[in-house]
Amino acid sequence: MSAKSSLARLTPKSRTCSSSGVAEMSRKACKLLAGCAFALAALGAAAAVQAAAQLDPQTIRQRLEEQKKPRQEVRIDPAILSNYVGNYLLQSHRVITVSRKDNHLLTQIGVDDPVEVYPESANKFFYKTAAAQISFITEPEGRATALVLHKGGLERTAPRIDEADAQKLRDDFAKRLKAETPLPGSEAALRHQIESIEQGNPDLSAMSDELAAATRPQVPRMERRFALAGPLQSLSFLGVGSAGTDIYEARFAKSVMISRIVLAPDGKIFGLLFQWGP
Repeated sequence: MSAKSSLARLTPKSRTCSSSGVAEMSRKACKLLAGCAFALAALGAAAAVQAAAQLDPQTIRQRLEEQKKPRQEVRIDPAILSNYVGNYLLQSHRVITVSRKDNHLLTQIGVDDPVEVYPESANKFFYKTAAAQISFITEPEGRATALVLHKGGLERTAPRIDEADAQKLRDDFAKRLKAETPLPGSEAALRHQIESIEQGNPDLSAMSDELAAATRPQVPRMERRFALAGPLQSLSFLGVGSAGTDIYEARFAKSVMISRIVLAPDGKIFGLLFQWGP
């Protein structure tokens, strides 16, 4: 989804900017944000932290190349699909729901629509709508205890959770989405990163291992772009995205930026996206 289309649904909600015209400026900024985004990491980061040695940029590139390869659908025993049906915790608040319809397997991430996945082996399935796959970690008798989302050069482990826990997470997120309440600490974390980048020293220690690994090779380009924007003038909360990210507008002396941020339970930044306007 482009920056323009993904941001068009926002209802601006200024929290920290004193300008009375911020809502109108936010709408204009959203219309101008086309093709000028760079992601620091995919916004659904892993629930399980992997060893830093496995998260170097070369490993991420190699995984991404493998994930982009064409996939071949194979025949499997439909009986095994029931072993995978259930709920899996992708993030602290985001659930992947796996369901079965006849002999087809469907996945639903958060509030997104269900999407069918196709078998490339007995325990690994691929999407036709994106360069992504899921694989299942199973017990000896075949029941899945976790799934792994292979996407964006990352491998995100999501453990199985029961229906009651999954429904509570859905309900809690629905309330936050409706109330447009930011995650505690998200504004301070974003402001700290912006200020650190402006000073030429992005704080990778405040990020998850995955995000830090994905960010490191992009630091020079980030610093150049922030230097062109000039000093930060204001930071305003716009709302909560359907993926659970807090969305902010950052206004600089010479440019405007829309940022999406999500925090892990330990307060570290789990996902971060910068989208630049004029």
